[in-house]
Amino acid sequence: MAARPKSKSGSTKLSLRTLSSTDSGFARAFDELVRRREGERGDTEKAAEKIVLRVRDGGDEELLACVRKYDGAKLDALEVTPDEWDRAVAKLDPADRAALGKAAMRVREFHKKRIPSSWEMKEEGGGYMGVRLRPLARVGLYAPGGKASYPSSVIMNAVPASVVEVPEIFLASPPLPDGTLPPAILMAARLAGVHRVFKMGGAHAVAAFAYGTASVPRVDKIVGPGNVWVAAAKRFVFGEVGIDAEAGPTEVLVVADRSAQPAWIAADLISQAEHDEDAQAILITPVKGLAAKVAEQIGKQLATLPRAAIARASLAKRGALVTTRNLDEAIELSNRYAPEHLLLAIEDAESALKKITNAGAVFLGHYTPVAVGDYLAGPNHVLPTGGTARFFSPLGVEDFLKRMTFCRFEPPKLRELGLEVMRLAELEGLSGHGVSVDLRLARIRRARREREAAREAEAESED
Repeated sequence: MAARPKSKSGSTKLSLRTLSSTDSGFARAFDELVRRREGERGDTEKAAEKIVLRVRDGGDEELLACVRKYDGAKLDALEVTPDEWDRAVAKLDPADRAALGKAAMRVREFHKKRIPSSWEMKEEGGGYMGVRLRPLARVGLYAPGGKASYPSSVIMNAVPASVVEVPEIFLASPPLPDGTLPPAILMAARLAGVHRVFKMGGAHAVAAFAYGTASVPRVDKIVGPGNVWVAAAKRFVFGEVGIDAEAGPTEVLVVADRSAQPAWIAADLISQAEHDEDAQAILITPVKGLAAKVAEQIGKQLATLPRAAIARASLAKRGALVTTRNLDEAIELSNRYAPEHLLLAIEDAESALKKITNAGAVFLGHYTPVAVGDYLAGPNHVLPTGGTARFFSPLGVEDFLKRMTFCRFEPPKLRELGLEVMRLAELEGLSGHGVSVDLRLARIRRARREREAAREAEAESED
């Protein structure tokens, strides 16, 4: 195997915070790690809102101006044409095409396993109710660009939408300076079932999807990870369109015991830290000597990493090596942190999984690096970040479906339950609700009296 190129720094020294649960100030220091969302918004929120409003009010003209200013590309048209799409995918190395194909296939198979379905129930007396599921009509997917290209994010966003047969699946991704999109992005889009692709990124792409322009149709929901500008814009347009869980900087937490390999743990931490300077990588272990060995390995591996500067900044700013009294305490701290990615690099990972309550995705054992989930294991890699794994879930087919409930009462059922409905309406002081039931009950009672009178008249005539 060829040696990896050395980073410019070449240094193995690393500034990385170390904590111990036995220290007097540990609780406060660990809480700072847990509260990692604080300070994320700041001035970005207002700036993103201004961009969104510019595009909303100015349409294509403002959108193209934003692409020129923020994406660094001067475009005549925003949408990738069929010919442009074909030419781009033809440039892709066959081995890369095959790898993307394998990833799309595995992700599709995983998401097809458990698709929610409509259901209904019937009750005696004429009660009929249930749930109908329908795919969203049109969705906008966002694939990040900038410091790296992420065809895997295209697959992870688009495949679940394709599996539930969303009729129109659109993709936005920042163009390169020459006005094109990377061939791998367009190949992934084709494999994953994307129908149309637009060359735009950042808050302005979110605005175009949310409000629509002459070139970009308005969508029903926007999903996909992005930078702080994308996240801020998605928060602002929520209500005009649906959004998925907010995607902040990526993060990994590794719980490791004596069976873990320091070099492997170091590589797992670096694999997320290299995304961007705001990524967070944390090791929690009851093995005191392991933390020091991992720190040493991180320094060595960064010396030969092309993206070492980014990873080093991330680890110095947001990383941590934490030692605990025992493994149970390590798992307890992990649940408090609620990581996006949780790697259980321990001997009995399956037993530990039963104790995990908060995590976006869990990777079990020593031969399951986070990278397999990032690319082609099958589960989605669009995951809740910033501690939101306490109440959000990974992206899935459910995110592209909407539920409608329905209910039908025949007269006998309304007669059975109507008085209770009126009683509850009166309890809440909403007499109009009760009247809507009482009028129908009066009709039912009148019809019943008429039927009884008709039967009595018939009986008398027979006598």
